[in-house]
Amino acid sequence: MSKKLIAYFSASGTTARVAMELAQAAGVDLYEIKPAEPYTSDDLNWMNKKSRSSVEMNDRSFRPAIADQDANIAAYDTILLGFPIWWGVAPTVVNTFLETYDFSGKKIVLFATSGGSGFGPSARELKKSVAADATMVEGRMLNRPVSPLELKRWVGSL
Repeated sequence: MSKKLIAYFSASGTTARVAMELAQAAGVDLYEIKPAEPYTSDDLNWMNKKSRSSVEMNDRSFRPAIADQDANIAAYDTILLGFPIWWGVAPTVVNTFLETYDFSGKKIVLFATSGGSGFGPSARELKKSVAADATMVEGRMLNRPVSPLELKRWVGSL
C-alpha cells in the first residue's frame, strides 16, 4: 500500500478547508505549503494589475519563496497536491514547492478549488517543475461539498 501525503497551498482558506477534510476522510498526512510572505487581501486583488498575485501570475517564471523546506517528500509514494486556480492555472508558489523537493518516481495527483474555472493547463505547467520520471495526473476539482466517504473512496482509488 502506498503512503500518501496531501500537500496544499491556500491563500484565502478555501483550499485549506478542502485539504483538511480530505486528509481527515482518507486518514493521510497533511502538509501546508506556506509562502515566506503570506498573501494579504490586497495581494490577492485580481482587479489590480499591480497587486502581488497579478504581478506573479503575469510572469510565469516568478517563484515566490516558501516559508520552510521541511516536507518529508521522500517518505511518500503519492502526493495529492492542492491549490486554488489563479488566472486559469496553479499559483507560481506551487511551482516553487515542486522545484524545492525531489519528486523522482512519485505520483502527484492534483486537486484544486476555483470560483468557476477548471484545471486549465495547470498539470502541463506544473509537470515542468518536477523530475521527468514523476507522474502527474489531473485529479479533481473540489469546489462543491463532497462527503467524507466519497473523499475516502477517491483517495483509496489512487
